[in-house]
Amino acid sequence: MTAKDAEEPAALRSAGWKAMRDALPGVFPEGDIDLRDGRLGEELVDIGLTSVWGSLWAREGLAPRDRSLVTLGILIALGAESELRTHVRIGVTNGLTRDEIAEVIYHAAGYAGFPAATAARNAAREALPD
Repeated sequence: MTAKDAEEPAALRSAGWKAMRDALPGVFPEGDIDLRDGRLGEELVDIGLTSVWGSLWAREGLAPRDRSLVTLGILIALGAESELRTHVRIGVTNGLTRDEIAEVIYHAAGYAGFPAATAARNAAREALPD
């Protein structure tokens, strides 16, 4: 293992923390905290921190607002309501309006199906109560 190989995971972790804290302000305390809980699959959150937040959300090329639009569409198509609730809030943090989130849901109805859009609407309502 080279010195660069050893630095890369640390850099991804650091970039991941920054991207995640920017998307979810006030949710995580400062510093490099341990996300493991001693339970089955405990490393999954850490994998997401480096591979999704550090490798993808921290990239240049798309603004966070645009990444939120893409992510919402993908999560609707996947029927991933739990993640969708979180990403609806992240979308608002990244500058999406409630009307724009509704438009993503309407648009997804034509491509992902009405049941997926209905589930997404319900998840968005939970994430953004009136």
